[in-house]
Amino acid sequence: MSGINYMTQEGYDKLSGELEKLKTTGRQEIAKAIGEAREKGDLSENAEYDAAKDAQGMLELKINEMEKVLSNARILDISDIDTSKVTVLCKVKIKNKANGAELTYNLVSESEADLKSKKISVTSPIGKGLLGKKIGEVATVMTPRGNMEFEILDIGI
Repeated sequence: MSGINYMTQEGYDKLSGELEKLKTTGRQEIAKAIGEAREKGDLSENAEYDAAKDAQGMLELKINEMEKVLSNARILDISDIDTSKVTVLCKVKIKNKANGAELTYNLVSESEADLKSKKISVTSPIGKGLLGKKIGEVATVMTPRGNMEFEILDIGI
């Protein structure tokens, strides 16, 4: 990820907490696993050691990515959000023009996206299609099955 990551204070705090946990507990667990594997003898034929080293590499990669996200984070205040058009942190009620289904989503940064909580990323196809639209406008979203059209019914916080 590159560029600015707009986040809520809640999202920033959550990501910071996860990062701190990985840096402390996660690293300690990996170091312990490597130490135990090292005690089992010849490292050239030790699959457990190789797996622990791979896990260490993946952990460090994840830590690095999270640090990048946090270093580029800009915390947005909900009270400063302009609801005249769809922007990051807006709650948007949309209507699928094809089947009439109405859905409500919060547009958030990639790191805060959670479909179960109805939070979609502004970089997702739907998020990109909705950005900048006003109530009554139709957003066309490109999907693998073809274009879908969504009418903007309401914009809030």
